Formats: sequence, structure tokens, C-alpha cells
Amino acid sequence: MKAVIRTRRLAGLLPALLLAVLTTVSPAAADTGVSTIGQALRKGPVYVDPASSGLPSADALAQRIKKADKPVFVAVLPAGYPTAKLFTDLRTATGITGLYAIRLGDRFDARADSSVLSNTAVKNLVSSVQGEDATTQLADFTDRALAAMGGSAPASWGGSPDDGGGVSGTALIVAGGVLVAGGAGAYTLVRRGRRRREEEQRAALDQLRVVVDEDITAFGEELDRLEFHPAEPGADDAMRADYERALNAYEQAKSYMAAATRPEDVRSVTQALEDGRFSLARLAARREGRPLPERRAPCFFDPRHGPSVADATWTPPGGAPREVPVCAADRTRLADGRDPMIREVDTDYGRRPYWDAGPAYGPWAGGYFGGGLLPGLLVGTVLGSMMSTPSYASDYGTGYGDFGTGGFDGGDVSGANFDPSDFGGDFGGGGDFGGGGDGGGGGDFGGGF
Repeated sequence: MKAVIRTRRLAGLLPALLLAVLTTVSPAAADTGVSTIGQALRKGPVYVDPASSGLPSADALAQRIKKADKPVFVAVLPAGYPTAKLFTDLRTATGITGLYAIRLGDRFDARADSSVLSNTAVKNLVSSVQGEDATTQLADFTDRALAAMGGSAPASWGGSPDDGGGVSGTALIVAGGVLVAGGAGAYTLVRRGRRRREEEQRAALDQLRVVVDEDITAFGEELDRLEFHPAEPGADDAMRADYERALNAYEQAKSYMAAATRPEDVRSVTQALEDGRFSLARLAARREGRPLPERRAPCFFDPRHGPSVADATWTPPGGAPREVPVCAADRTRLADGRDPMIREVDTDYGRRPYWDAGPAYGPWAGGYFGGGLLPGLLVGTVLGSMMSTPSYASDYGTGYGDFGTGGFDGGDVSGANFDPSDFGGDFGGGGDFGGGGDGGGGGDFGGGF
């Protein structure tokens, strides 16, 4: 008899549960509150408000973001939507670390947790797509952001984006499971987040390994071409010491790379290679009877070119002129109006200069260009924008490119535990480089960089 009563009670609860789930996820019952947008973004990367002008490419954009496995959140809202504290409230409602982009009428802006993408990088990205139509703007912004940001997509996204229809049987099952096993689900999300970070770390190191192995091989070939023998006529103790330092650097670089377990470990490898090349430059000067070279940074365009011989003015595409250290060959190319020989690396989006190849190359570049030199060289580039965050400012080899503690944590469920300054300022300030508007304030993104 008791079993029958329990069965009847359960049967009575099921319609109520179904009604609650339908009320939660049905588009017909949705309003345009920030909480509603946050709930939608927890289920998929793109939300299009019914009152907006729409976005024909919404499904394709959502699939692109999911395929890249990055925490990019896009909302398309009507022109009259309230903007006061919009980014802060939306980040709180969604509760997930990531990059948030909003198309509001024909206006566009974005904010991000600095652990995923620096404020400077966000400003540059927003500014680069101003004035484009909605489809082009959101596609361009997303593609550029995916190539530059860290983190991984939240586990809550699951399959393909919602098609705007009713509630599937799978959704009901998932909703019921969450109600019954919420604690277990939260634990699973944490484990998935850790596993994703570990996978991201391994993938980044594998990506770096190809480039570093090329560097080590190139240095070994330089040693072979040197044809220096410690006992040769004219060799002295200073020459032998330079040669020994170069050999030791070569062996150290191979040993450090073999022991590397994280992307940031690569910095010690490129430091060793830079030391070795400088020792070879000193040895060459001694053998040829020339003055010893001063200690300079390697060639900015490709550290395999060896130590720089001068600083030259260079203007990257779409950027501002800056002085960069160059080798003799690249100095001649620039003086003749030709392009320098730039080191390009493989990325998910094709071959790109290392400074536009994403966060994994931070430790690699940091070993070659240590101290305070690198930020000035890379200002306005993807790599330089990322390195402007406080966590990277003091030590680019450990803070920048660190995929462990203190590194990228995009996709993590943090709730309201985030830095509000990352999401502050008036809407439209993210791409404002005017530096004198009325929307000032501590969280605004006005001014230059």
C-alpha cells in the first residue's frame, strides 16, 4: 500500500517538474532580462534577442565558437536595451569566465576576464571591427579573438546551439538529472575544467615543441659550420671559453626541452639558445680580430638570425611605428623598402608571425627578449596585448603563458567571483581610443595604449 502511495505521489510530481522545466527554457516564456540572457549563454555561446534585428549567421557563429572550444559569449540585443552596468550584470548572471561581446542595435562592444584576454587586447579587437555590419563584425571579432585568447569552452554548452524550438526529451532528462544530482554535476564540471586545462597545456607544449626543435637544430648547424678547433693555431683561452659556453648552451637547450612539462618551461630553452648565439658572436669577432660585440637582443623578426646589430624603425600592418632590434640582413632589407624575413609559425588559422600566434608563444619570446624590452616591441600585437595584464607584467616566463595555477581559466564557473574592473565602463568604451570622452571613470577603456 505504501508503495502505491509513493508511486502516486511521484506521478503527481512529474507534471509539476515538466511545467517547471518548460517555464525555464521555453522561448515563449522568456523575457529580455539579463538573467534570461545569462541562462541562454550558459547553454550556448550565442544569444539573439527576439526584439533585435536578428543575426542570420547565429547558428554558424555558435558552431564556430564551439569548434574552437573557447569561452566566447555573444549577445545580440535591440538598440534601446539598457546599458547601465550591462557587462558587469551579464557576467554575474552567466557566472562563467570568458570573453563577452554585445551587438546592441548597430553598436558593438566587448569585455573579458583578464585571465582570458587582456583589456588592451579587447580594446584592440573591438576597435578593429567598428563600422561593420552585424554578420561581418561578429565573425571578424570572433575569429580574431579565438586566435588570441586562452581558456576553454564551458562544459555546460554540450551539443549544437538551440534552434529556438521547444524542449527536447534530452533537455528534460538533463534537467531532471540536475535536480536529482546537482552536487555530483558540479563536481564533474570542476573535473572537466581541470582536465581541459591539462589538455590545453599539453597541446600548447606540443605546438611549441616544433618551433623550439627548429631553433635548437638551427643552432646546432651553426656550431657545425663554425669549424673551430680549440687546439687550432691562434686559438687562445678566451676563444676556447666562448666556444665552451656555446657548446654548453646547446646541450642545456636540448636538456631543458626534454624536461619541459609546461609551456612556460620553454623560456629556459630560448634563454640558453640566446646565450649560446652571443657566445658564438664573440668567438667570431675574436677570430677575425674585430671589436667584441655588445650584448644586444636577438633579431626581432627571427631570433635564429642571431644577435641584433642595430635598432630600426618598423611599422606592422595596421600598427604604429616602433624601434626593433634587427640583424644586419634585415636592416638592409628595411632600408631598401623590402619586407624583413619574419619568423612564422603554424596556428589553427594558418601560418602567422609568432607575435600573432597566440599565448603559447609568450614563454618562447620571453626567453629571447627578457626584461622590459618585449612589451615595447610588441605593443598593439596579439602577444603584446596579452602581456599587458598585471599577472604578466612582472615575469613573462611564468605569468605569461602559464596554463596552470594563475594562468588561463576561461570556461570555469566562477559565479560572481570576478574582478568588476574587467567589465566596467560605459557601453561603447571598449573600442574608444579618443581619450577625452564623457564616459570616463575608473572602469572605462578610453584613451590610447
